[in-house]
Formats: sequence, structure tokens, C-alpha cells
Amino acid sequence: MLEDWLAPKAAALESRGLTRRLRPRPADEVLIDLAGNDYLGLARDPRVVEAAVAAVREWGTGSTASRLVTGTTELHAELESELAAYTGHEAGLVFSSGYLANLGIITALGGPGTLLVSDEHVHASIVDACRLARSRVEVVPHSDLDSIGKVLAERKEPHAIVLVESVYSVLGDAAPLEALAALALKHNALLLVDEAHGLGVTGNGRGSVAAADLAGLDHVLVTMTLSKAMASQGGAVLGPTILRDHLINRARPFIFDTALNPAACAAALAALRILQGEPARPRRIHETAARLAEACEVMPSSGAVVSVPMPGPREAVAAAEVCLAAGVRVGVFRPPSVPDGISRLRLTARADLSTADVDRACAIISSAIR
Repeated sequence: MLEDWLAPKAAALESRGLTRRLRPRPADEVLIDLAGNDYLGLARDPRVVEAAVAAVREWGTGSTASRLVTGTTELHAELESELAAYTGHEAGLVFSSGYLANLGIITALGGPGTLLVSDEHVHASIVDACRLARSRVEVVPHSDLDSIGKVLAERKEPHAIVLVESVYSVLGDAAPLEALAALALKHNALLLVDEAHGLGVTGNGRGSVAAADLAGLDHVLVTMTLSKAMASQGGAVLGPTILRDHLINRARPFIFDTALNPAACAAALAALRILQGEPARPRRIHETAARLAEACEVMPSSGAVVSVPMPGPREAVAAAEVCLAAGVRVGVFRPPSVPDGISRLRLTARADLSTADVDRACAIISSAIR
């Protein structure tokens, strides 16, 4: 039965060059990695690794239950407190992934009385949260302030939330946060900013919301992941204490999910402390991103992501294979993962790359895309 059902779907993907395949990587792989999201280069930092190992020894390998049962440890509380303080928010709540952080806050604030105004380029986790929220959803053109203002002005719902990313994960462009916050305030709406690609990268590491002096405003809320710059796993929601209390009682992805394991909490906490003590790391990300953009003859990125358009999905995959054979791993984004339908190479800059590695990567990638 499954063969008859799924084989035609698989053939359709293959015919369009859109089949995805898993490729397990060995631990000792020697490559220049420009595909992963380890922006600060801390995933193998001995201080982060040792923090995770120490947490396993002290707390064990699992969190044992949901946050409301026995899953909340002292490490969770420390991480929430330090994340909020570093980024300028009153309180934080840690989820077991950034995906669930978005699902949690949007569904907990959503419902028939809440309008969700979503930028067309937001991450799939926000798209899925909108589908689950039982709210009316209006998808607006990318970073189009006029469209957002029109939708907010004409709404019938008493509540509204504008959903954006601080730095978009595919194109690498920045949202106009100051204008968005002002627009939301004018229309008595909330602004929810996903800082997945901002934390550790923009605003000297504190993120784009802090850089725009919007952190701590009661109508500006933030979600983020701990799996990118923080070199771990998990996610968080940051905002007022009253929001945290609401999520603890209403966010199903928080209430019914097993808590983030202590080792991941400890690793993220160690990475956060390293970031605070080594503020030059975000600057090196931007320097590398600028070099990559210049080599590929594309616009500079607002964050760590450098987006290189390709003629089609097969050409993108072929260029990535050429790079891999030469010792450089790059990301490949194809429909439906790209919001504009254009296949592209996705390069991610890291703070720990040497000048020699960046020079070599630039040469290999520029040759491959030509």
C-alpha cells in the first residue's frame, strides 16, 4: 500500500531535482564547514564540551520529565536568567527547541480573537504555529510596512501579533525592526521577533532587538534558538514576566514536552558566558561573511548567512558537490525551503575560521558557482 501511495510522490520530487537525502558525517571529518550554524565556532570549544560533560555527570543524561514535573533543574533557571539579562529582557523561558518556542508562544497567544500578521519569509516553525493557533492569519509581502499597517488598521480582532525574523534565514537580510515596533505600537499590536540568526551575531552578540533599543518594551517579544550561535540545542522565549507565567500555564509545547536535557542547558550557558567574555567573536563573523559575499559577487549579509542564487536546484546541488569534493561544505536550499522559489547556495560564516581557511573557501566556491 505504501509503495503505491509514496512512490509517485518520490518520483515527482526526483524529476524536479528536489529529493533530499541524509548524509551522515564522521566525527573526525576534515572540511571547512560553511553549511552548519555554529556561528561563534563554539560547538567543539573545550569549555563548552566540558560544561556539557560535567552536567551529565551531575544530573545524568536526561531531564527525566516535563518542565512542570521534575524537568526543571537549576541549570534551566540559570540559563533563563542569564539569557534574559544579556539580551535586555525581563524574563525568559527555555523550551526543548527553537521550533517549539515559536509553536509555544504563538499558539498560547493565538485564538479567534488574535490576528497573526506574518511576513512571507518567516521560518517554517512560525508558519506551522500560525496553522495551529486557531487565529486568522494574514501573510504579507516581505518587509512591506504599508501592507502590515493596512492589515492592522482594518482588523476586527482585539489583539494582533506581527511575526518577523530579525535576520532572515535564507536571504540573510534584516527586518526593519524600529519601524515595525513603532507600527505595532500605533495599532495596539505585539511584535514577535525570531532572533534565531541574531543572537550571538548582531548587536555585538546581543541580537538585533537589543541593537535597536527595543529590548524590554512590553509589546516586543523575542524567540530564539540555542542550536546556532549557542552551540547547543533548545530554544527560548524572552519578554515580560507576565508572558513567562502565561506560557508556563498555556503553552502546550512547553507543558507536555520533556524538558531540555541538562547537558544542553550547560553547554548553552557556557557558550553564552564565552560570548560575553569574548565580544570580538561576532565581529569576526561579519568579516568572514563580507569576504564570502565579495567572492561570490552577491550583496553583503546582515548576519552570518550569505545567500548565493543559482540557476536551478540541480545546478545548486552540483556546485555544492564540487565544493565538497574540494574540502568545503556549503548548504543547498531548494524549493520549498526558499521563500522566493530560487534555489541557492547558503553559506554560513563562522567566527573561528582562519584567514587561510576563508581564502581557500572563497576560491573554491567562486570557481564552483561559475
